[in-house]
Amino acid sequence: MLRHERPVIQIFLPVLLIGMLAMASVAVAQKVRRETVAFTPPNLRLVAEPAVITVCPIEGQPATSVIHLDARVTSNSPIRYRWTTNAGKIDGDGATVTWDVSGLQPGYYKAYVDIDTGSGDAACQAFTSTTILVNRCPPPPPTCPNVGIVCPDRVALGEPLTFSSNISDGSANITPIYNWTVSSGSIIDGQGTSTIHVDTTGLAGQSLTATLSMGGYTLDCSATCTVQFPVPVECKKFDEFPNIARNDEKARLDNYAIALQNDPTSTAYVIVYPGQRGRPGEVQQHTTRIIDYLVNSRGINGTRLITLVGPPRDVLLVELWLCPQGAKPPAMAP
Repeated sequence: MLRHERPVIQIFLPVLLIGMLAMASVAVAQKVRRETVAFTPPNLRLVAEPAVITVCPIEGQPATSVIHLDARVTSNSPIRYRWTTNAGKIDGDGATVTWDVSGLQPGYYKAYVDIDTGSGDAACQAFTSTTILVNRCPPPPPTCPNVGIVCPDRVALGEPLTFSSNISDGSANITPIYNWTVSSGSIIDGQGTSTIHVDTTGLAGQSLTATLSMGGYTLDCSATCTVQFPVPVECKKFDEFPNIARNDEKARLDNYAIALQNDPTSTAYVIVYPGQRGRPGEVQQHTTRIIDYLVNSRGINGTRLITLVGPPRDVLLVELWLCPQGAKPPAMAP
């Protein structure tokens, strides 16, 4: 039997073609891969928050002096950051850092960021900056001084009163202006100064309020002081009678004694006016008789009884006076 043998090339040709096709596929895939990872230059933007800052303390809170810097990058490669500034201190080395601007004078300041991928290719680097403004602190709000009025410690009817002031603290560089007003009476002198004198004529039983308003401030900086004048204390005539019968005199003195007992602080003044044609010793006789009855019969303390002799009248006359504590003695009629 005869065997027909196939040429070698016919046997290996299919294998060769398959290998060539595989190599072509790998080359195409590598080309596609190289095109997929093609480099894109980084896109860099720097944001400062806040961009305007006033480094001033707020009551009850510490002063805020930190700026937040955010480097926003669009890139498909690892990034390295390098931060610099022309003032202040930057803390951090990543995409987000803080910038401390405490102690800086008012003005504009810059922060810079430089990024690269470490490849050494200039196309893989980017640089930008941002500007912030440090504002001047506003002046502190005005504050009132401590305004006090020294009230007079003694108030007497008809005598001038003195009001003085004590001023302390308050906003600096303000020259205080003293403006006084009074609710009654009148300022004799001292307007525009720290001390005034006030005329109190006719203010018996009334009150007087002195008000000091400090000018030069945008606030109401004032103080007041009020004093009360006592009601006039005067002696009052309780009774008067001529030389009457003894029993009638006792009845008058009984009423007088009751009034004295109702006001234990009062003083009794007994004034006897002699008659021009009276008998010798008549004044002494009436005085002794009245005092003896009030002390021994009515129980009035003798130290509360004062006797006076008035100028002569046509006929003898007795006046009984009640004088509250502090009152001046009664004036005798001529």
